[in-house]
Amino acid sequence: MDAQGRGRAEDIDPADQWVLNPNTGEYELRLAPSAPQSGVPRPRRATPAAAGARAGGASGRAATATPDTREIPEVVPGPRRRRGTPEEEPLPGRRGGRGKTKPKKSKGKRILVWTGGTLAFVLVGVSGAAYLYYQHLNNNITAIPSDGAGTGGFSKDRAINLLVIGTDKRTGAGNGSYGDKDSVGHADTTILLHVSKDRTNATAMSIPRDMIVDIPDCETTQEDGSKKIIGGSTGVRFNTSLGQDGRTPSCTMRTVTKLTGIKLDHFMVADFNAVKTLSTAIGGVEVCLAKPIKDSKSKLDLSEGKHTIQGEQALAFLRTRYSVGFGSDLDRIKLQQQFLSSMIRQMKSEDTLTDAGKVIDLAEAATKALSVDSTIADIKKLGSLGQEVGKVSTKNITFTTVPVVDNTDRATVLPMPGKAEELFRTIRDDVSLTEVKKKAKEKQAAKLKGKRADASEVRVNVYNGGAEAGSAQATLNWLQNEVGVTKSSQLGNAGKTLSKTTLEYDPDQADQARKLADLMGLSASALKPGEGNSETSSQGLPAMVLTLGEDFKGAGVKISGSSSAADLDVEKNTADKEKCAS
Repeated sequence: MDAQGRGRAEDIDPADQWVLNPNTGEYELRLAPSAPQSGVPRPRRATPAAAGARAGGASGRAATATPDTREIPEVVPGPRRRRGTPEEEPLPGRRGGRGKTKPKKSKGKRILVWTGGTLAFVLVGVSGAAYLYYQHLNNNITAIPSDGAGTGGFSKDRAINLLVIGTDKRTGAGNGSYGDKDSVGHADTTILLHVSKDRTNATAMSIPRDMIVDIPDCETTQEDGSKKIIGGSTGVRFNTSLGQDGRTPSCTMRTVTKLTGIKLDHFMVADFNAVKTLSTAIGGVEVCLAKPIKDSKSKLDLSEGKHTIQGEQALAFLRTRYSVGFGSDLDRIKLQQQFLSSMIRQMKSEDTLTDAGKVIDLAEAATKALSVDSTIADIKKLGSLGQEVGKVSTKNITFTTVPVVDNTDRATVLPMPGKAEELFRTIRDDVSLTEVKKKAKEKQAAKLKGKRADASEVRVNVYNGGAEAGSAQATLNWLQNEVGVTKSSQLGNAGKTLSKTTLEYDPDQADQARKLADLMGLSASALKPGEGNSETSSQGLPAMVLTLGEDFKGAGVKISGSSSAADLDVEKNTADKEKCAS
């Protein structure tokens, strides 16, 4: 539905069709009628039958449909000009009449016009609502009650946390052949997307479906509109937080918040057809294989090297697990992250951003394929959200996975003690997993600048000043057995409760304080120079005083989160890097 496809002059720049609406302050798509046309397009409201078709999903790229099969917007009469009245000047952003010249837009400006939230097509839905397309796209959206599980709305002046849930429910044409066609589905693929407050970076954290978690009680709205409180479960697979026992996506959202301590703003759900339609609408997604893959279960058969995949083949790629790595779900997560990284690069490329047809195809596919929570089920809200997400550069979008260890049954995994909580806290504290906050790190280092003692030279007495019972002893064990701070003691409870952990030391212990700060992730504000005392360690030597406050989350967990990617020991990859699956 680009300019050429609607009978306009072939030299119209797609970017010139976007103009600023003075009433809303947003760019909107206005397609000027050519001479033979008598009006402007008005999208047709979806009929109940059409809505039912959407619920089943649709495969294939909209741009490949013929004029006989593609939905044509209704036409309403446009304003007429009286005889003798002067012709109106073109709206800002449109080309002038024939014979007039206009400076050509630079590539940068042309891309800027189309950039508003293009990443949102992958992880959010649709980026910007076209002026005459608003109601039509709004009718495409499927809303699912949020049941109060989220914040109720993101904000432009704070970090954004979104939960993207991929269900393995076999809805839609052709998906019954994958087996278990009557399943109510699970939270098969789940990603928590954190977008930083300053929009300089984002973290996409995958949550393994076979990880053992506790699912809290959750109030749900059932398909018939009734309310139901579904009881929680302890020590179960994460993927049972959706579908099983009537659980809705709001239950998955509550489970993630309980697990990570991160309050989520919104969720969205994608099924098998979402993968097929979005990958097709974008013209395919390029993936790279370090070795051939032939998987009998997913039906994926690809040779070594690069391939552009879409539709059924894209779905097979994302479902493959037995032919890569060790055949586990963790290896499948790596494939999914590679696919999404490539899709994001394609979405933000000039080939997509300057192609009006692709943008419209993506808007159609995304709004039909993705279901969103009821608090964000509106094109204007999705557009605003998409613009915020789209501000992040691909080099600062980091994919990672919750660190896990094998469970005793080897078929499930557990959050890795220390490391998992450290990652959660890093996200909660809005700390980047890329080097985008290098200046902040340098500033922090400057505060702690100076010589650092060896761990064996650090002398410290540990007190519990508000942490969970047993924290002082656990910290002592960690210091002595894990990091080599052998000259340490734990002296029970402190005389008062502290909200923040502190480290008091005398001037001649500064090098020891800096070393312990590095080991425990203590910020400069936690250090109290000149406030040491004459206490001695168990070895009879002067010792610093470490008081564990209410912010303490466990032995080995950095107090104030990681200050950069180099400090956080988790596997991570940025969206701008191409990796070949093996």
